[in-house]
This record gives sequence, C-alpha cells and structure tokens, in this order.
Amino acid sequence: MNRVAVVEARAVTALGDLDATWRGLLAGRSGIAPVARFDATGCISRWAACVPDLERDSTSRSLLLSLLDRLLDGAPSLAADTPLLAATTKAGIDVLESIARHGHGRKEDVPPSLLAEETSRRLGLCGRRETVSGACASATIALARAGALIAHGKADSVLVVCADLVSEFVFTGFSSLRALSPEPAKPFDARRDGLTLGEGAALLLLMSETRAKAENRPILARLAGWGVANDATHITAPARNGCGLIATVNRSLAVAGANPDDVAAICAHGTGTVYNDAMELTAFRSVFGERKVPVHGVKGALGHAMGASGGIEAALCCRMLADCMLPPTIGMSEPDPAAVGLVRSEPTPLPAGLLLTTNSGFGGINAALLFSAPEQIAGVRGESFPPAAGGTLDSLSGGPS
Repeated sequence: MNRVAVVEARAVTALGDLDATWRGLLAGRSGIAPVARFDATGCISRWAACVPDLERDSTSRSLLLSLLDRLLDGAPSLAADTPLLAATTKAGIDVLESIARHGHGRKEDVPPSLLAEETSRRLGLCGRRETVSGACASATIALARAGALIAHGKADSVLVVCADLVSEFVFTGFSSLRALSPEPAKPFDARRDGLTLGEGAALLLLMSETRAKAENRPILARLAGWGVANDATHITAPARNGCGLIATVNRSLAVAGANPDDVAAICAHGTGTVYNDAMELTAFRSVFGERKVPVHGVKGALGHAMGASGGIEAALCCRMLADCMLPPTIGMSEPDPAAVGLVRSEPTPLPAGLLLTTNSGFGGINAALLFSAPEQIAGVRGESFPPAAGGTLDSLSGGPS
C-alpha cells in the first residue's frame, strides 16, 4: 500500500484565498453578509457567505468559471496525464437559472461535467477525468477516492478540484426546506436554528509519498485514512443516532490502522442545523467515548459551501497541522450542553495526532478523512480498502446528489 501525501492545497472562500481565509478564521472574522447577488425577499434568511467581486462576462458564462479563474491563478503546472476528480453539486446552476427565466444561453454549455472540463482545458490535462456529485460530501468523497487510487497503485498522483455557488435556485430551495437560519449560522450553539449558505472552491494535489519525494515536492500533510457510508434513513435528514457517520469514522480509522485514541481533533461538518450538529455530537461520543476530543467547525464564518465544503476544509486542515492550531467555531457563543468542553469559540492549540474531518449530505451520505502532519508516522496499513456502498474501489466515484 502506498502512503498518500498532500503536496498542493489552494482555496477560495468569502474571506479570500487559503492564506487570507486561515488568517481570517484565527482572527475571528466572518465572511457572512446580506445577500446582494439576487433578491432574497420572501426567503427565511437574507444571509450568505459569497465570494466578493465575483463577476461574469455574460449571462451565458457561469460564475463557477470566475471562481475557477481565482482558484487556478498561479496554480503549478501538472503532467498532462494527471487524473482529475472534480466535485460539485450543481456546477453552472446560475446559467440554467438564466435560461429558465430569460432564455439566455444554452443548457448544453453548462453540463454537470463543466468543472472537470474547464479545469482540464485550463491546466492542459488529458488523462482520466471524473465528476463526483455526492451532495454536501462531494469533495470529501472525491478526496477519499483519490486516496484509494493512490494507495492501491492505480495512480501515483490525482488532482481534486471542487466548487459550488450560492445561486437563487439553491438559496430558495434551502429556504423552502426551512433549513436556513434567519441570522448567521451558530454551529453547535444551544440556540442554533439553521445553516447559512456559502460558496467557494478548493484544489488539492495528492501524490504517492514516493513520487512526492522523487519530485522534491513539499509534503503539506498525509492523508492517512478515509471512509464513506450511507445511513439510508431520509432524503434530507440525517439518522439521529449517527449510525452513518459512526460507520464512516470507524472505516477511516481502519484504513489508517489507527484507533480512536490516535485522533487529536475533529473538523466537523457543523452546519448549525438542530439535527446535523446533534447527530455529529452523538456520533463522536459513540466513537470517542467520554474523551474530550476538541471539535471545531468553520461554517459559522465561511457558510456551507455544499459540495465544495469538504475540499475547503481539507485545505484548511493542512494549515491547522502546519500551525498546530485549531480555529475558533465562529458564531457559537452558548455551547450546546453536549458540546461543552469540546467546541470552543477561540483558537485552540492542536495536540499531536490525527486530524479527523467529516462531512454529511442529503440522501444519508457521510464521508470522513484522517490527516496527519508530514513528520508523523501515519499511513495506510497493508490491507484492502474497506469497500464503500458497493464493495469495489470504483464505488468511491460518487453517490446520489
């Protein structure tokens, strides 16, 4: 089994690029603001974390491409045969809105594979290319698949790119589900009442450790374990007993050859909805017992970037490991009783050990990744990857959207 290294990590959020986002989080800043991109009158919220000054040349060009412009600006050159996994829930949904309302543009110009096609074109890639759409765990599933491909020798490098937009269609849809908070989200707070949508993009280049060292690539982190599972409970709500997330975390520990005591901290999904946050805390308590493993979430500052969330959070995990620091859970001021002693509203030193990051999505989807610092001895143990949702390595290519 090959060890998996992260050698490049980039992100774009409402707070800026990866460096600006990391500094902003540590300073307690939030990118959530009143929505200006469309009229939110009639929705139960007017808040979102949109990337500032994101513009498109015409109604037929998606803002997704403008987001991709920022993400790929200054990106390193890659071998043309580098495999690409692109993760998104809705791709160029803003153009489809324009077509439906005004007849501007062609739906053929914004296929679900738009992100993969445009990334390949701009970076000159002509190798294996896949689009992963697994609801709000899309990027996490893509990273899990990339890790599995490298660990099993199916590839020695994989590029993962993810992006999603705040659009009127998505915003009003979440509003109709009454999933949005009337105020900026309060993850793990006793008074939490819904999520805040966000947008963003991320890029992570994964390599086998052997190739990374041969090319003198800086290793930002190691992807030590991963897991994907489905609780098959409800089309939008999570299983309240956390069974899907529990299975996912245990699977990632098995892949890493680790046990719960090896996990130093958790980057949680933390949407700020009543049931998601409660489900996560239930799952973590089941896996880690009464041990007070530090938990944090970034969606109170960055909003919920849907299919891109897991990639943005994975890129931030690299910064957490580099700086040995966990950012505050912005928006939380009165911890849920189950979160007391776990979730903090100020930066916290990161102990040595594995960093777990989790994401969940509609349709019962759950996914988890385990990262370690480059100098730590952690990697995939020499056994087969526990099969997910079907029993083969190829089943990690996605899930229901």
